[in-house]
Amino acid sequence: MSDDKRQAALDYHAKPIPGKLSVELTKPTETAKHLSLAYSPGVAEPCREIALDPENAYLYTGKGNLVAVVSDGSAILGLGNLGPLASKPVMEGKGVLFKRFAGINSVDIEVEADSAQAFIDTVANIANTWGGINLEDIKAPECFEIEAALKQRCSIPVFHDDQHGTAIVTAAGLLNALDIAGKTLATARIVCLGAGSAAIACMKLLIECGARAENIFMLDRNGVIHSGRSDLNQYKAQFATETPLRTLDDAIEGADVFVGLSGPNLFKPEQLAKMAADPIVFACSNPDPEIHPDVARATRSDVIMGTGRSDYPNQVNNVLGFPFIFRGALDVRATAINEKMKIAAVHALKDLAREPVTKEVLDAYELDSLEFGRGYIIPTPVDSRLLEKIPAAVAQAAVESGVAKKPYPAHYPLKSVREIYGK
Repeated sequence: MSDDKRQAALDYHAKPIPGKLSVELTKPTETAKHLSLAYSPGVAEPCREIALDPENAYLYTGKGNLVAVVSDGSAILGLGNLGPLASKPVMEGKGVLFKRFAGINSVDIEVEADSAQAFIDTVANIANTWGGINLEDIKAPECFEIEAALKQRCSIPVFHDDQHGTAIVTAAGLLNALDIAGKTLATARIVCLGAGSAAIACMKLLIECGARAENIFMLDRNGVIHSGRSDLNQYKAQFATETPLRTLDDAIEGADVFVGLSGPNLFKPEQLAKMAADPIVFACSNPDPEIHPDVARATRSDVIMGTGRSDYPNQVNNVLGFPFIFRGALDVRATAINEKMKIAAVHALKDLAREPVTKEVLDAYELDSLEFGRGYIIPTPVDSRLLEKIPAAVAQAAVESGVAKKPYPAHYPLKSVREIYGK
């Protein structure tokens, strides 16, 4: 980042008030009567009601529209293990996106823990505070253990966005790209460079959506994950295949799809050249992708290209998922975000990209036209219809799969966060 951009980023976070979030009042507090209702003695009445029935916390407090954004700072986006406190700007940023796109309040929790179990115990012991938990920037393989344990111990949705948010957006874009290329997920040969939390979650969700495990070749730093390796943890071992392939050069020959969740410039033009006709390349390392889009297009004119960057078409961006997924889950008071809800989100995203693009989107990107095709396989974050489509699909799936405590909301589909949830 240039010195000017670096300073602009620091100034943005520091001025005029440090940080990006604040707490707002939702009730009047001007008079003595107001204060007596807000605190003593009036506050005793909802306390008694909640003691009689814990579900009343959703009626008398902000719990039902409150998500915890929790991290130990061990895998901060693109920066690695900088520790819990250094992750706070990212967690506050996550809160900004929750509020901006889905009207959800959040609190960031940065946990100092000397083990996965200590982290789990800390979060589980305070989980009743919120309506949902968004885990963020926790390194693999601990993130898998942490999420699984918290899902078991908590009666509210627990969602590791680095895993499932990435997977949902990737799957939606890939289904559209395959359709454009005249291919199917069931027959596609997929190469995944990277074997961390996002990569593993992406491949698992693709299998749930119809991909065949034997057609997926995952690589870590030591090459192809195959059944002859003895250095695999239990999470990587799920993707160990019986194959003579050992390197990326081997695996990429004739592949239909490349998914990069690894590091910059690790996918070479000569490797792209080996792929099948109409290759699909999702190079999602940020800020520098596994292969630059300009390089990819100069190598293959038939490539369908996506990255994690906002300055190129087809951005694979988690903000297309997590605010709206939690909105739908919270609105039916779901006890979990399950596979059916994730798949519902995938198809809602996929289908939205096929609808005519609104003037709102064209104006935001200074475009005269944009339509479903190689340069537009996934919706943009500024498309206000995300709020209509994704929460509705997620909420319906929660009701149908039996994890919802409330019925499908009568006010769906949502049109405006402000109208229903305040500022």
